[in-house]
This record gives sequence, C-alpha cells and structure tokens, in this order.
Amino acid sequence: MASNSNHLPLKISHPEKVFWPEEGYTKLDLANFYRDVFPALRPYVDDRILTLERCPDGMGGQCFYQKEKPESMPPDTPTKRIENESGSSRKSTNYVVGGSLKTEIAMANLGCIPVHVCGSRASMFPHPDWVCFDLDPNTGKFGDAARAGLLVKEALDTLKLKSFPKTSGSRGLHVFVPIRVGLTANEVLTFAQRFVGRLAAAHPKELTTERLIAARGNRVYLDPFRNGEVQTVVSPYSVRRKPHAPVSTPLAWSEVKPTLDPAKFNLGNFQSRLKKKDPWAQFFKSRQSLNYATAHLNEI
Repeated sequence: MASNSNHLPLKISHPEKVFWPEEGYTKLDLANFYRDVFPALRPYVDDRILTLERCPDGMGGQCFYQKEKPESMPPDTPTKRIENESGSSRKSTNYVVGGSLKTEIAMANLGCIPVHVCGSRASMFPHPDWVCFDLDPNTGKFGDAARAGLLVKEALDTLKLKSFPKTSGSRGLHVFVPIRVGLTANEVLTFAQRFVGRLAAAHPKELTTERLIAARGNRVYLDPFRNGEVQTVVSPYSVRRKPHAPVSTPLAWSEVKPTLDPAKFNLGNFQSRLKKKDPWAQFFKSRQSLNYATAHLNEI
C-alpha cells in the first residue's frame, strides 16, 4: 500500500519505521490501511470496548497488552471505566472505546497492529451482541480449521442460528453468531461452553475442548472463552502481527474450504477484497435469540 500520510486525523511519529522487514511495510502503511478500511471496520469497533496490543517494533522486538488507556493517546479518546475483579492491583480500568478514525489511527501510532474487541458495546456492557467461537487447529493447518468450521456451521444450522465465518488472520477460523442484546456475558459464555462441549463429544476425533495443548493431539480446539466479560477477539479487518501482514477477513461460508490460504488476504493487496461484495453485510441485521438454541442443544 502506498505510504501517503494525507488525510490522516493525526500525525504519525516515525512513519518510516519498517514493521514488516520482508515486505517493507511501514508504520505509515499500517495507519493508511486502517484509514482506508475504516468504513468496513467501524461497525465492529463502534462503541466497542478495546484492549491494546502494542508492538512498537512491528515484527521485531516484543509486544505487550495494555487495557488502561495510554496517557499518550488524545485526551478526548472515549473510555469506559470498568471495575476489576477483587484481588486485582487496580480497582478499575479505563478501557479505550472504539468508533472513531482518530482513535484507530492513534492506536496504530502506538504500534497497535491488531484490533482486539470485546463482545459488548460500552453502552450495553456486560451484554454482548455476538457469540464468538475461536477454532484453533493444533496442527497449525488452516485446512483443519476450515473442516471444523463446517461442523460448527452444521450444528448452528441445526439450532436455527445464522453464523458468519472469518479468518483469524493466523492459522485459525472465527465463527460469529450475532445475537439480540439482553443476555449477560456470563450467560453467553455458558451457552458457548455447552455448545462446544456437545459438538466436541459428537466429533471426538476431529474436535476438542481440552485446554492443555499437549492433550489435543491433531484435533481442533474449540475455544468458547472469547465470550467472557472483558475477553476480546481480533475484529474483522484487523491486521495481524504475522509474516506478510495477513488481515482477519470476513468470509462467505462458500469460501470456507481446506484449500483456502488465509495469508492471501493481506495488507498489501486488501484493496481488491474491499471492492467485492461484503459477505457480512447483513451481520447486525441478523441478530437472533438464543432461546431455541439453548433449549435444543441436545440435538447436536
């Protein structure tokens, strides 16, 4: 992508800093990507609680997570104050709240390559408007995640739930189910845990809910824990700190095939993807109740 700083809402420090040495992508390229993709990204970060993963040296050096809004971000950055669990060193955390291009570029300026979003919007916390299933292939092969994703879709179809897949931007697959606001995050997490438990029991050779990596074998781990109150998942259109700068890309289910290479969606060529029909265009218009699904979990 062209390194052009025009029309960014704030100045990028050290814009020439190379974040991906192999491709030569710079910090400014990252900022420009988020500027260009923001119309598509915004629905998934608007009023959404965020956690920052800061990678100031890109693919080099170390990354660290930050939940408290950095003092170096613009003073008018929206935040949401959330009480921490007892025993925490801090009584509360002021989380950054997404929704503006200025906030997004400010995070990129701090070296935030991915965008980590909570299932709840700040104004509705802790009541999510989606369920997220994170499919992690222990083999490291996306093809295994794709096959597992089709099993997840089949089970969700049985429960009359419309689902939306996306690449994780790494080796896995994320499956989202838009839901009506009302349930608490703990209730949604309980549903997700019961769902993956039932599905893994039905396909014990392919799927697992085993949290110990060494015990998973070649199975795909079905992770329900992205649904906790302040747990996060990378948003659609998030760049990942991985070789070739892959992008977590919304897919149509017809695209979820073992032969798909998720790295083909990356910072350098994503403009062509944006020109195609959005497979998630109806996502927020597809919010649904979990009542039927909860009552019929024993059918999967």
